[in-house]
Amino acid sequence: MDASKMKKVAVVGTVGVPACYGGFESLVHNLIDYQSNNIQYQIFCSSKKYEKKLSHYKNAELIYLPVNANGVSSIIYDILCLIICLIKKPDITLILGVSGCLFLPVYKLFSKSKIIVNIDGLEWRRNKWRKFAKKFLKKSEQVSVNMADVVISDNRAIANYVENEYKKKSEVIAYGGDHAVNLSAPINESIKEEGYFLGLCRIEPENNIEMILNAFTNTSEVIKFMGNWDNSVYGRKLKAQYSSYSNIILLDPNYNITELYKLRKNCLAYIHGHSAGGTNPSLVEAMHFTIPVFAFDCDFNRYTTNELAHYFGNSEQLRALTEKLSSGDLACRAIDLKRYAEDMYHWEHIAAMYEALY
Repeated sequence: MDASKMKKVAVVGTVGVPACYGGFESLVHNLIDYQSNNIQYQIFCSSKKYEKKLSHYKNAELIYLPVNANGVSSIIYDILCLIICLIKKPDITLILGVSGCLFLPVYKLFSKSKIIVNIDGLEWRRNKWRKFAKKFLKKSEQVSVNMADVVISDNRAIANYVENEYKKKSEVIAYGGDHAVNLSAPINESIKEEGYFLGLCRIEPENNIEMILNAFTNTSEVIKFMGNWDNSVYGRKLKAQYSSYSNIILLDPNYNITELYKLRKNCLAYIHGHSAGGTNPSLVEAMHFTIPVFAFDCDFNRYTTNELAHYFGNSEQLRALTEKLSSGDLACRAIDLKRYAEDMYHWEHIAAMYEALY
């Protein structure tokens, strides 16, 4: 296609592609995979995370900055990305997260680019942040919503919050999960491990990990829980507290999609403890596996699962769910959950929704 007719879309706020980190990275990876012929992506990447620095990934241009894209340094990273955008002059600036959005008034003053912001999951509410950080993130969120031409919420509960808090409507676009089951290499599914429950998340307080693990301290039922246990004082504390239980198996992070497929495919049920953050990619992925999902009872999870999961609010309620697993109702709802995921959470559909905003 004639380059003059291409829409240039700069993507700010991720570690980069190929995806090796989290939800936003997987989103960008799939936006590229399903992009239309008239779209040219420019993806900002942290050189701190890539030994091999590709100039392009598929049809996307990669631009590297020598700054970490996560934590406090994400503020500097995102602002530097926006400064480079002033030089690159993209038609659309897609910002994922609000870390650097206090710079948007300056950016908008000097740029004619259409600004689209995915505000993520109300980051300022997370317990890991101290008081000043929470105030900073809340202010960044406010500026991002007010300055954006389009706001994206990844969950209906987030959209309701944006409308109530800022009197502004947002576009609800979640994430795909079909990549978790669409594998290029065949797997011998006849080999089944002994039954176990599965948890998978970043080790943070609002993910209710302690509540989940407590449900398995007085039972022979096995849980495998994967997370970044060694990345924080909180994670190391939980690891020391629960690693002595023979039925509680704490796994280190593994981003190999084939290994994750095996873990999910063979588990009795997936346990999801997130209480913040909108639509969580790991939950959406699990919904594609025809397994029961036990989710912490909050609006985010009920909207994501369309009320088709089973919900718990404490360790006792979760334990009761594990004991009811042999019930036919759980299997039936797992099938309904998969059908809903196939309708709502597939990447080709998600990519088309993003491109409709460009």
